[in-house]
Amino acid sequence: MGSTNGYDALLVVSFGGPEKPEDVMPFLENVVRGRGVPRERLLEVEAHYQRFGGVSPINRQCRDLIAALDVDLPVYWGNRNWHPFLEDTVLRMKEDGVRKAAAFVTAAYSSYSSCRQYLDDIARARAAVPGAPEIVKLRHYYDHPGFVAAMADHTREALDRLPADAREQARLVFTAHSIPVSMARTAGPAGGAYEAQLRRAAELVTAHVDEGRAWDLVWQSRSGPPQVPWLEPDVCDHLEALHAEGVRSAVLVPIGFVSDHMEVVYDLDVEAAATAEKLGMALTRASTAGTHPRFVSMVGELLAEPEPAPCAATCCPAPVRPAHRPGR
Repeated sequence: MGSTNGYDALLVVSFGGPEKPEDVMPFLENVVRGRGVPRERLLEVEAHYQRFGGVSPINRQCRDLIAALDVDLPVYWGNRNWHPFLEDTVLRMKEDGVRKAAAFVTAAYSSYSSCRQYLDDIARARAAVPGAPEIVKLRHYYDHPGFVAAMADHTREALDRLPADAREQARLVFTAHSIPVSMARTAGPAGGAYEAQLRRAAELVTAHVDEGRAWDLVWQSRSGPPQVPWLEPDVCDHLEALHAEGVRSAVLVPIGFVSDHMEVVYDLDVEAAATAEKLGMALTRASTAGTHPRFVSMVGELLAEPEPAPCAATCCPAPVRPAHRPGR
């Protein structure tokens, strides 16, 4: 607990996810609304969710995070794509008399999809609720000691799960959601911030775990037409390249995520794990930050910081993008 810096509520803002099999297709339709994604692609992604009982872990992890928070404020929760929807939550906040809330978004980096789109979501929800409270998005926290400490601890735990003879030479493979190259170029005030922030986070985590250990930053969950360039290499392609170089063990560190989205549990725990098994490579996956005590305490520390300056209107502009594969 500590200073609440003039806020009278904390709003946790997240992506949202289905919580039973019949939720999956309506959720996916929300994610891709207006993007012209073919029905067959939605059915393919639906199968990923149904493999896990039609439940994404993200809503449960949001509930767990909220339960773990120790802040002197009422805590609300609103999602972009599934219940509880952000607009409904903002209406409840207004009815409860909230006047100024801090928004903690479950995305740590600068880009359109991880920052600007959430700002747009908040603005749209407020516009739909006359008399809505002021809502201030807290700063990016990719380099906050609480996030770094959580990911370092989880990376050590993953290393310890490897066989002893594989542990010493294991490569740290940091993963993040791929985005179109055009979006990466315009991320942040001067462009390139998404990749730069992820590399900085990976450097900080590695320094806490084993400063001399080799590491890479790679990408996962690419979508869209093959002719549109996205950030590369893909994690599975990278595992094959490492194996060809003689690397026989690795730890996947999902540095781009703060909780287990469907991309983490499917693209890493299923697809990447299958690639490693085919190659005969020893592989483990670090947990996301989740409810690690240092990550939880970080939220209170962000609340106590001076109010962040609003992003410039030109920061992380909305892309003109092709059909997008849903997930999380």
